[in-house]
Amino acid sequence: MSAAIAAIVADVGPPLTPDGDEAREWAERELADPVYDAAEPTPFDLIARAIADAFSNLFSVQLGEGWGSAAALLAAIVVVVAIVVAFAIWGVPRATGRARQQAPALFDADERRSAAQLRAAAAAHAEKAEWDAAVAMRFRALARACAERGVVDVPPGATVHAFARAAARAFPGFAERLESSATAFDDVRYLRRPGTPELYRLVAETDDAVAAARPAQLQETSA
Repeated sequence: MSAAIAAIVADVGPPLTPDGDEAREWAERELADPVYDAAEPTPFDLIARAIADAFSNLFSVQLGEGWGSAAALLAAIVVVVAIVVAFAIWGVPRATGRARQQAPALFDADERRSAAQLRAAAAAHAEKAEWDAAVAMRFRALARACAERGVVDVPPGATVHAFARAAARAFPGFAERLESSATAFDDVRYLRRPGTPELYRLVAETDDAVAAARPAQLQETSA
C-alpha cells in the first residue's frame, strides 16, 4: 500500500468501505503517485515489443503440433531463394555501384561525361562533318555505356582493343563489330587516318546494338 492510501486510511478510520466518489478520488490519488510513471513503458520499449511480436507471429503459425517450426523453416528457405534469384537476375549491387563511379580517364583522355553526353557530342561533330572527332567520341560513348551498366570495367590505361575483347565476352554476337570499331578509333585517334561517314556509322550502330542487348556475363578489361 502506498503512502497516499495509508494517509487516507489514517484520516478516515473504520469502516474502510468508501462510497463511489471516495473510491474514484482514492484511485486518482493512488495513480498520481510517481512510482506508476516510472513503471510506464518508454517509446523504445513499445517499438521493441512490436518488432518482437511481429517476428513471433511470423514464425509461430498455428498449424498443429510439429507444424509451426516446419512453417518457419519453409519461410526462411523462401526468403533465401528470393535473394539468390535477385542476385542471379540483377547481379551483385556492389559491382553495379562501383561501375557507376565514372573513371576520369578514358582511352588516354580526361573524360568525365556520361554515355548520353558523349553520344550527343559525337552527333554534333557528325553534323559538322568532323568525322575524326565523331568516331572517337562515339567509341568513348560505347565504352562509357558498358561501364555505366556494370558490364565492362574500363580502368585507366586500358586500350581500346582490350576493351573490345572484354566487351566481346559479354556480347559474343558483336565480337567482330566491336573489334572493327576499336580499329576505327585507333585509325582516327592514333594513326591520324581520316574519319569517314562509314566509320562513324559502324561505331554508332555497334554502340546502339550493344546498348539494346543483354550481356552474357560481367567482365573486366585487362590492359
